[in-house]
Amino acid sequence: MPADTTPPPAAPPSVPGTRDRLIAAMTDALRHRGFHGVGVADILQQAGAPKGVLYHHFPGGKADLAVAAIDQVVDRMIAGLDQLLAQQPDPLQATRVWLQSATGRLQASGFDSGCPLATIALETTAADTALRAALARAFDRLRQRLAQALAAAGHDAARAESLAALIVSAYEGGLLQARVAHSTAPLDRVTDALLGLLAMPSTAPPSPPPGVPS
Repeated sequence: MPADTTPPPAAPPSVPGTRDRLIAAMTDALRHRGFHGVGVADILQQAGAPKGVLYHHFPGGKADLAVAAIDQVVDRMIAGLDQLLAQQPDPLQATRVWLQSATGRLQASGFDSGCPLATIALETTAADTALRAALARAFDRLRQRLAQALAAAGHDAARAESLAALIVSAYEGGLLQARVAHSTAPLDRVTDALLGLLAMPSTAPPSPPPGVPS
């Protein structure tokens, strides 16, 4: 009897688990409506999750879910930066591509889908301690990754940290302004100005004239 050469059936596509679907639904809500603009029922419906399952995965409820979404968003942002820097080690060119990609995504969404980090940051209050801590951690991780790339490219540590903070602020602020204006122009201008600053050589402060104490 000839050997059976029929290939085995293909494995079924992986279906995201309930926890992953909840995080994805919250991330989408943060991009479009913000934390206070969406209810638990909306998130459960979008995730296709039964009522009550939210507290099984996130005992703190909606706020815990938002923290998980923030952590995952920054994980993806840093993974994207790592991929860009692997392809283009020059942080100037990598930053250009990063900002242009953000511009393209915003435009493709009809200027409706912003960065969830900025969206939730604008609406948090002093009582939202867990959300604020998660956001602070997210922005710090982005700054640190960019500072590492800038330092590797030859910038001194202090300049690298300052430029990294400027890049993150320009990224978030440019996206917000572009979304409000329904135009890429604000983010385009931010990109041009930022890249011009990054291209400037690092210079030491001038020495004081003779006889003048430093």
